[in-house]
Amino acid sequence: MEALVSSAIGMMTAAGVYLMLRQRTFPVIVGLTLLTYAVNVFLFTSGRLATNMPAIYGEGAPGYSDPLPQALVLTAIVISFGMTAVIVMMALGAFLEAGHDKVDMNDEDTPTDGGQK
Repeated sequence: MEALVSSAIGMMTAAGVYLMLRQRTFPVIVGLTLLTYAVNVFLFTSGRLATNMPAIYGEGAPGYSDPLPQALVLTAIVISFGMTAVIVMMALGAFLEAGHDKVDMNDEDTPTDGGQK
């Protein structure tokens, strides 16, 4: 099971990095989202690696769930949602200003009239 989860995390990370290296804004946003999903899955599974070891309770405690990875994942989800919203708004503003969604900015894209079109 660990090999399957590790492979899934690796594939999401590789796909996220690949998409972040594209020259259009939409694949960059999707790649960043995939990368945050990979980090969230990694954080969530990090609490499940040790079995039959108490987190806070003494020895002989019944079944438990370590709350720390769950709290970290919940915090990471909220932060990634806010970060994605900011990046989408920045990409939308760049698209409206430049007229296309390419990431690199050429000299012909630089406004010379103070941004007025």
